[in-house]
Amino acid sequence: MSKVRVLVGTRKGAFMLTSDGKREKWDVSGPHFSGWEMYHLKGSPADPNRIYASQTSGWFGQIIQRSDDGGKTWHQPGTPPGETTTPDGTPKGESNKFVYDTSAETGAPMTTHQFYDGKPHPWEFKRVWHLEPSLTDPDTVYAGVEDAAIFKSTDGGKNWKELSGLRGHGTGPKWQPGAGGMCLHTIILDPKNPKRIWIAISSAGAFRTDDAGKTWKPINKGLRSQYIPDPDAEVGHCVHHIAMNPQRPGTLFMQKHWDVMRSDDAGDNWTEVSGNLPTDFGFAIDVHAHEPETIYVVPIKSDGEHFVHEGKLRVFRSKTGGNEWTPLTKGLPQKDCYVNVLRDAMSVDTLDKCGIYFGTSGGQVYCSADAGDSWNPIVRDLPAVLSVEVQTLG
Repeated sequence: MSKVRVLVGTRKGAFMLTSDGKREKWDVSGPHFSGWEMYHLKGSPADPNRIYASQTSGWFGQIIQRSDDGGKTWHQPGTPPGETTTPDGTPKGESNKFVYDTSAETGAPMTTHQFYDGKPHPWEFKRVWHLEPSLTDPDTVYAGVEDAAIFKSTDGGKNWKELSGLRGHGTGPKWQPGAGGMCLHTIILDPKNPKRIWIAISSAGAFRTDDAGKTWKPINKGLRSQYIPDPDAEVGHCVHHIAMNPQRPGTLFMQKHWDVMRSDDAGDNWTEVSGNLPTDFGFAIDVHAHEPETIYVVPIKSDGEHFVHEGKLRVFRSKTGGNEWTPLTKGLPQKDCYVNVLRDAMSVDTLDKCGIYFGTSGGQVYCSADAGDSWNPIVRDLPAVLSVEVQTLG
């Protein structure tokens, strides 16, 4: 029988929630990396036992962790067993070294920068927001970082090199940080075209490469943002998240700072599909695994009040690719609820009856085993949830 594994990153550790295909009874494992901010965990589509995790600390900086046994044990790629720290307790390992191409700004050669060494660098590195494993190779994985840049590892996270064409595009000086920082938070790989990648940056917008990261183009035509000097600018839009159904990689859905958007030409043009949503501000957006026109969002009251509208936790579903939205409330609190759902905190499984999952800033993780018609909490009272990813096993 199929199983699902839900990978949950929180402000104070990581948790793994597992169940069979019925998704009624759950085993909870964690906290792993207790006390650390776990910005994102994601499993490899090519190997169900391979999981990557972004571990962050104000004391020690950024670390990449890897599991090769489904989360039972973890290690920093490139670090010998038993040698995970320096004498003063600082974590060490090859996973802490990313190779920046500083020629993107200065014409200088490529340099190595360690997150925690305190040395100045022309492009500040704070944390890894998103990890995106290759669809076909468990040793290849991409990382989106703050300040915004994208990196690639082809040896399981041991060594990282920047795809510097993104920052070399020429619009970098116009990028500005959003409220959460200038983060590259979304990476989408095209299952039909291995050279095509989409990324999103807050607050710069969406970009696409069609040559495996050598060159990039902004794809923000149709986006309009009243809070920037030129509302129709090429870059400068605060994109919160982008989602895609792998069956239809040319169609993308976007939750913007304000507005829910849709593109049917791989991002070249966007149209608004907010329709009858009570508010079109939010962070999370995802697409049903088997129905490319069924999408899910969680509206938040406003950019100044990051909690759900009217104190009601509602997931809104459109079965028509946008514009017509229905609130899904069965099993969710509809009174005095003031939580948020962050951009990477919603995911779907690929079982025959698609499951939808999301986590909240209040530490709840909810599951719907019937595509959103009803909801049940898998676990309550975790630390604030930063990310939710699902692996369908078997």
